[in-house]
Amino acid sequence: MTLCLKYIILSVKIRRIIKIKDLIPTETIVSKILVIREQKVMLDRDLAGLYGVETKVLNQAVKRNLKRFPLEFMFQLNQAEKRELVTNCDRFQILKHSSSLPYAFTEHGIAMLSSILNSDKAININILIIKAFIALRKAMLNYGKLAEKVDVLEKKYDTQFNVIFEAIEHMFKLEANPKKIGFVRDKN
Repeated sequence: MTLCLKYIILSVKIRRIIKIKDLIPTETIVSKILVIREQKVMLDRDLAGLYGVETKVLNQAVKRNLKRFPLEFMFQLNQAEKRELVTNCDRFQILKHSSSLPYAFTEHGIAMLSSILNSDKAININILIIKAFIALRKAMLNYGKLAEKVDVLEKKYDTQFNVIFEAIEHMFKLEANPKKIGFVRDKN
């Protein structure tokens, strides 16, 4: 299944799970969730855009409250990760010539942002983002269960097909050594 098709399926499932008349469509939030270092994260520039502030302002607020953001909540991308991000995602082309490395916030880091950004908009956006993470987790859990079922079916049908292939192979062996039918005379 292609990445785009997975995204569409997840978006449809998430839209069903979150039924909110919100400022920002759920698909917009979900499309900004990335997997970096095997964690689902959102970048500082995406969060700043959702909150309606400049990235610089968001990062300054975080730096004033660094004790609230351990490594499990937030980390800074390295040059290789930034380069890969720019290469794989067109929307990050603006980062190509940037001298600063972006910060990535995990779900817990995003929740912690609500404690340092005190506007009503920031609180509402945080609630939406956390709900999107929860919906994404539920969709991935369902996807995992589906993958397990497919594996079970593959194993079941693999054994059945092995029996069929063995029968066909046996038939070919019989054709290679055909039994002679009829009366055979002794040469004695």
